[in-house]
Amino acid sequence: MKTMKWLIKREIWEHKGMLFWTPVVIATAVALLVLASLFLGKMSGINVDGHNIGTVTIEGAVRMRIAETLSQAYIGAGMPVLMVLGLLVFFYCLGALHDERRDRSLLFWKSLPVSDFTTVMSKLLLAVVVAPLITIAIAIVLGLVVLVAACIMLLTHGTNLFGAVLASPDFWLSPLRLIGLLPVYVLWALPTVGWLLMVSSMARSKVFLWAVGTPVITSLLILWAEKALNFGINTAWFAEHITNRILLGVVPGSWLIFSKDTVAIAHQDHKMALPDAIFNASWSTLGGASVWIGAAAGVAMIAVAVYMRRRREEA
Repeated sequence: MKTMKWLIKREIWEHKGMLFWTPVVIATAVALLVLASLFLGKMSGINVDGHNIGTVTIEGAVRMRIAETLSQAYIGAGMPVLMVLGLLVFFYCLGALHDERRDRSLLFWKSLPVSDFTTVMSKLLLAVVVAPLITIAIAIVLGLVVLVAACIMLLTHGTNLFGAVLASPDFWLSPLRLIGLLPVYVLWALPTVGWLLMVSSMARSKVFLWAVGTPVITSLLILWAEKALNFGINTAWFAEHITNRILLGVVPGSWLIFSKDTVAIAHQDHKMALPDAIFNASWSTLGGASVWIGAAAGVAMIAVAVYMRRRREEA
């Protein structure tokens, strides 16, 4: 356990700029834009039930609805940070095993009493657990900053929502729901992470082209065979269940798109989907066979990555 902890710390030290500072910079930029919009009066035209919330004092039922909406939606301010998580994990996994061969650091790490399996597992845990937790924490902080700024802006117009927001269960549950989606993310991300680690362990150069080009070109060849040779292959099925799963599994929320035919988010028409509806729909995706088949394929590809790291010592 201590060895795994130090291996993960080593990965964080080596990739701190990408895994920590990139989300921080994006969160800072989003916060500055939102704060500028709030306090420069750019959002003064927002109306709720005919009341301009940026110019008049809101009381009664409208005030409670605004507080409820803010309590449910403030985590959404962190969506830009969560979306960049997919790119961070993608490019981290892409270079995780290739870079150490390219710069010859593999020879040093192989001189230590650490198995190839343990090393690859540390990179896997960083990609599907540690990096998402870092990004989630930054997204939650960003959401809180935006929420406090919005409440301060409303307070300057006589509407005090701090007590109502703090009394709302959704204010406290929203971060917990976000963290609670981590197991769902891990299972749906395994095919992509496994594929990228396997390619990273095998490719001698042009890792990105091998990782992206192989499934894309395969899809194009199948499409050509279907159209030109009448092979009767379902290209759309292959692109959706193979290519997309291989390349897009690390994007947060992608499981809702992959399972759109079997899982629906229950919410009222013309209204925002409630956080608990999204949470329940996300967990219900684990009831299908697709996620488990993909996870098994991801585990198999990770096993190949361990085997290839054991054999390859130079780029």
